[in-house]
Amino acid sequence: MEVQRGTVGDRSPFEELVKAAESTSLVTTIGKLLSAARATEIPVVHCTALFRADLKGSGSNAPLLRAMTRHRQHILEGSPGAEICEGLLDPASDMVCSRLHGVSPFTGTDLDSLLRNMGITTVVATGVSVNLAILGLCIEAVNLGYRVVLPLDAVAGFPAEYVEAVVANTLSLLATRTTVAALIEAWNR
Repeated sequence: MEVQRGTVGDRSPFEELVKAAESTSLVTTIGKLLSAARATEIPVVHCTALFRADLKGSGSNAPLLRAMTRHRQHILEGSPGAEICEGLLDPASDMVCSRLHGVSPFTGTDLDSLLRNMGITTVVATGVSVNLAILGLCIEAVNLGYRVVLPLDAVAGFPAEYVEAVVANTLSLLATRTTVAALIEAWNR
């Protein structure tokens, strides 16, 4: 979820989010998980957010979205910032599901159809940010009937205390919490 150069990478204007991702080696950790998924033929879908230069299709119906549309250069469609962080995308096998609006990947995208057509019943949620997008992904996935697995070392947000509170008080009710190492071990059995 949104592990893009313009969110947690070298083109990000979000200093605190970049620090949170770096403090947990988020990109490297997700890279290990994705490699293991591909090795066991588990489909990988990257959910990205981006803006068109003319903002067609993007909403501004929330304070965050209004701010984002005013400062959209970091994830402008076709720009380096919209790219998935280096080393995570395997164009030969991975799928990319992009959205132009909203704060989570299921609404207004083909993500649900894509997953259902592959027979997927469990979603492993990784990326940023726990503050909103990961939370929204988990809620929507559960509402659509998916099981959700949340490797805690493969998500980030800020401040750390808030992330801990969201995980303990909300995400723990929606998702099975685990680690990347435990998932990889389970897949290799």
